[in-house]
Amino acid sequence: MKAITRIEHCLALAVASNEAPGSPPKLAAAICHAVFPGGARIRPQLCLAVANACGNTDPELADAAAVAIELLHCASLVHDDLPCFDDAKTRRGRASVHFAYGECLAVLAGDALIVMAFDTLASAAGRSPTRLAPLLKVIAAGVGMPHGIVAGQAWESESRVSLSQYQRAKTGALFVAATCAGALSAGADPRDWQALGERLGEAYQIADDIRDVMGQADLLGKPVGQDAQHARPNAITNLGLGGAVSYFESLIQEAADSVPECASRQAMRELVWQESERLVPRTACNVYRSVVLPAETV
Repeated sequence: MKAITRIEHCLALAVASNEAPGSPPKLAAAICHAVFPGGARIRPQLCLAVANACGNTDPELADAAAVAIELLHCASLVHDDLPCFDDAKTRRGRASVHFAYGECLAVLAGDALIVMAFDTLASAAGRSPTRLAPLLKVIAAGVGMPHGIVAGQAWESESRVSLSQYQRAKTGALFVAATCAGALSAGADPRDWQALGERLGEAYQIADDIRDVMGQADLLGKPVGQDAQHARPNAITNLGLGGAVSYFESLIQEAADSVPECASRQAMRELVWQESERLVPRTACNVYRSVVLPAETV
């Protein structure tokens, strides 16, 4: 079974397990709307790829870790789109949860997804119970305070923040959680895989900044121009468009180089390059490098 097929199947089981007769039907529908259909599922794919590279000695736990990370990512998107943050009307090419179901149900759906993530992980640890505590710790670190995605969202409310600090928390932290959780689920040392998560996470945020500025709503699946509208720190402001493209390419190279020696090292490196091409195709990089934005000419 392909990784993406397995991920979708496991996500469907996790969501279904939280539905029962007598539960609030609108909330259940809002949760499904937040999870399906999904995006590229790159974080859970990355988690499973690392688990496989490390031997995948407990496939059920690896699947649960991947699902937990994706559910937490979905929760962050639901909350990110709320009127108090981005007030985004679309997500993944269709109505955002708050736009489709209302703000109250969107808040509750995001909260429910967070609980569902940790419940899914805990329920799958019967075979390898000693791996549960470090898994919980590394995933929680990628989500909460002081350096997880919640902190990344909170930095948008501060008057001053460094770009690298913001990006590490807002996007990079959950990528690190994905690679480290993949290793931990297989009983391997997560430190060997931390650099891959760090580089990919930063590259993903740089790509998001590039596409936001270039107005590629069809690729983002959400409104563009959000960084400028909300005065967020972003790579384009700091580096210019050409500089951001070059930095993105260097991060992808570093991510590929960081894959440790293992039987599937070449396959892992190819996964990095495939994701790079999906995020910002090489042909687009060449075009964007020569584009000068009005703000860069000041």
